[in-house]
Amino acid sequence: MMNPIRGRTPFTIVFLACAGLLGYAYYAQFGLGLEPCPLCILQRLGFMVMGAFALVGAIHGPKSWGRWVYGIPILAGAGWGITTGARHVWLQNLPADQVPDCGPGMYFMLEYDFPLMDILREAFTGAGECAEVDWSFLGLSMPMWTLIWYVGLSIFILWALVVGRNGSRSRAR
Repeated sequence: MMNPIRGRTPFTIVFLACAGLLGYAYYAQFGLGLEPCPLCILQRLGFMVMGAFALVGAIHGPKSWGRWVYGIPILAGAGWGITTGARHVWLQNLPADQVPDCGPGMYFMLEYDFPLMDILREAFTGAGECAEVDWSFLGLSMPMWTLIWYVGLSIFILWALVVGRNGSRSRAR
């Protein structure tokens, strides 16, 4: 009997989760009219990296150590997402008098060719718009949900990589 933790299944699950989350983010932007702040856009980047490597891993179906070739970039994308998500949640929970002033929006900075380091500095410094909570579900803001998903998917893929390795060792005996 095939172990579902090995092979393509974990990569497929991560890809489908990332695709669904990104799909909802774009629905929220274009369907619900919620304009993403700079940190929201940076959080999407983490899901894009995770989803892209998970898709290639699902198509390739690597065995043994090859799973780590796709697992490490997936975990790196999740690390990026956890970092940006945690920063975003922190900004949203600041007292109103400590929220940073709004700077130029990310689309404005990209359109007028601001240097990449200035764009990243502005995004991570956090603008006032990043502290606004425009959407919530079960009392948690969208950045909190993305943070939960990043942590959950990280734990899942790490578990799948480790359990898949142990499963292959026990079969070889």
